[in-house]
Amino acid sequence: MNLEKTDFNKTTTCVGFLLLASICSPSQPDYSFRLIFSDMAEDEVVDPKKYLEESCKPKCVKPLLEYQACVKRIQGDESGHKHCTGQYFDYWHCIDKCVAPKLFAKLK
Repeated sequence: MNLEKTDFNKTTTCVGFLLLASICSPSQPDYSFRLIFSDMAEDEVVDPKKYLEESCKPKCVKPLLEYQACVKRIQGDESGHKHCTGQYFDYWHCIDKCVAPKLFAKLK
């Protein structure tokens, strides 16, 4: 994020994270400031993990069905002692096992 100090006759750009007059010029705090957002789309790094996870989900249908069956089976449990944690972790283990080789191949 850049801060731009405008003095109607000249413009000075200051780099900062807080909108304070003292960042650019402590001696002249009466300048008007406005936030300038740079085009971050070019600089942003996209995490490929979520896209790889989506592409691996069809390969993990069996653990997903087991998890969904467990959830359906325990829906009426009033005690709170039953859970499907094991099936949930089995499902995500399958996805992680599929994603890992593709993801680490993209790392530098």
